[in-house]
Amino acid sequence: MGHLNPPASKKSPAKQWKLLDIVTAFLFGIVILFFLLVFTPLGDSLAASGRQSLLRSAISDPRQRLKLIAAVEEVNNQKKIDACPAEYVDYMPCEDPKRSSKFSREMNFYRERHCPPPEESLLCLIPPPQGYKVPVPWPQSLHKIWHSNVPYEKIADRKGDQGWMKKEGEYFVFPGGGTMFPGGAAKYTEKLGQYIPITGGVLRTALDMGCGVASFGGYLLSENILTLSFAPRDSHKSQIQFALERGIPAFVAMLGTRRLPFPAFSFDLVHCSRCLIPYTAYNASYFIEVDRLLRPGGYVVISGPPVQWTNQDKEWADLQAVARALCFELIAVDENTAVWKKPPGDECLPNQNEFGLALCDESDDPSYAWYSKLKTCVSRRSHIKGDISLGTIPKWPKRVTKAPSRVAQIKNGLDVFGADTRRWARRVAYYKNSLKLKLGTTAVRNIMDMNAFFGGFAAALVSDPVWVMNVVPPHKPSTLDVIYDRGLIGVYHDWCEPFSTYPRTYDFLHVSGIESLIKDSASGNNRCHLLDLMVEMDRILRPEGTVLMRDSPEVIDKVNRVAHALRWTTAIHEKEPESSGRERILVATKPFWRAVT
Repeated sequence: MGHLNPPASKKSPAKQWKLLDIVTAFLFGIVILFFLLVFTPLGDSLAASGRQSLLRSAISDPRQRLKLIAAVEEVNNQKKIDACPAEYVDYMPCEDPKRSSKFSREMNFYRERHCPPPEESLLCLIPPPQGYKVPVPWPQSLHKIWHSNVPYEKIADRKGDQGWMKKEGEYFVFPGGGTMFPGGAAKYTEKLGQYIPITGGVLRTALDMGCGVASFGGYLLSENILTLSFAPRDSHKSQIQFALERGIPAFVAMLGTRRLPFPAFSFDLVHCSRCLIPYTAYNASYFIEVDRLLRPGGYVVISGPPVQWTNQDKEWADLQAVARALCFELIAVDENTAVWKKPPGDECLPNQNEFGLALCDESDDPSYAWYSKLKTCVSRRSHIKGDISLGTIPKWPKRVTKAPSRVAQIKNGLDVFGADTRRWARRVAYYKNSLKLKLGTTAVRNIMDMNAFFGGFAAALVSDPVWVMNVVPPHKPSTLDVIYDRGLIGVYHDWCEPFSTYPRTYDFLHVSGIESLIKDSASGNNRCHLLDLMVEMDRILRPEGTVLMRDSPEVIDKVNRVAHALRWTTAIHEKEPESSGRERILVATKPFWRAVT
């Protein structure tokens, strides 16, 4: 018997029900997807991913960038700056490994500053890492910091047995050791005290080259020696970030092909503990740079290679020869540590020596150090009026208030210095007493003065438990040497470029005359955008950190609009009653926000 086929009218309802099931399932799926996107983290994640994709697209499109700048600067602006993608959490624009890898390895050029062109600069807010907390306050931070704030364990794993740092629960702790002083900086400094005047106020400014986590500089603070530590961004990852999180003065730098961004004859002590700088290479240009930076009568300490180091007899002999050619006095060789003292004057000229050292031309400005190539000639001291030698300048703390001889480079320098000192003492008192800022409290440790001039703001804070990075822009009067003569520290920096530090490293940013940082004094035109500058300020400021800016009412209005786009909370104040001029003061606070993941 054959199979019977049902009539066509019997098959139609089955097909219709099958189609209806598909449509119903599709609609049900849309509803489920809607609930997932709206009411679960998946939606936030996808939205964040979409925003980050758009942001990356905007970063690569200069036209989108200009539109954003124009929107933020509008009078009735409601535009907010977006968060950067999560991978930018520790982004340093001028020390970006992706960019650096394109440059030559010769003399470590690739590890120096290489900033992106303005049209490629990020216009987004750097997010904090997951689990970020308000930093441990000073002085506890000298010994421990939150692990979640700098969650990188490479140094602890590699250097823990040398006393650098180790992880304990929620913290990284710092026993105070180093590769050349695993027993701690205290014992090491006690040894150095046999040869150099650690105590008594003779030494005040020190430079620690290749500093690790800056435990040497941290210990010297107890002796009122202010040490500026530096290291490059390298394979250890975040040496300088650890130092700054601890509340120790530090910044990212590399001694490669350029002068370091400091004026001549500024540091009373230059220290290297296994920094591995080849001082005698390239016609001894690195040791010549040490000579440029070191104050006459100052001290150089080198611990580790090549000092009496196995298989480095030639390098050790060459180092001694260079020091002799510069007439440095070898005070001591204690195991693998050598100590030299620089002569106080130019009496010893480097005439006949195997390195061919000679004095630089009279036209060379030894204090010009912003993108300035290293020299193989010796900086002259004869052009400086007055004696700046260690031992003749006042001891600390008297030197902070006495006008140094180098103020004479400014017209009516003595009078300007005195007026500037009094002005900032008055202003800082107003900040504390009337504006109720947290200066002098445990909430503020790392401070930057972005337009420091003579360092009057920092000088007015010397009794507080803070340190101040004084920044002198290279297009302004060259006064950074006066700051060092006062026993304070700082760097040259042009604020049309990002600063060489990690994100979230300063508690308080101070700037008097913010518009002057970006304006060309000759043409009156802006050299860069205010928004770029303030995005950079946000990058280096810690969450819940404070910004104080002084300028004309018109500029403060512009700054206030940009501040709102950065999500800062602001308040505008009148200047202190004793001051003349039209200035107003804007005080802003960066909120504590977390990136959506």
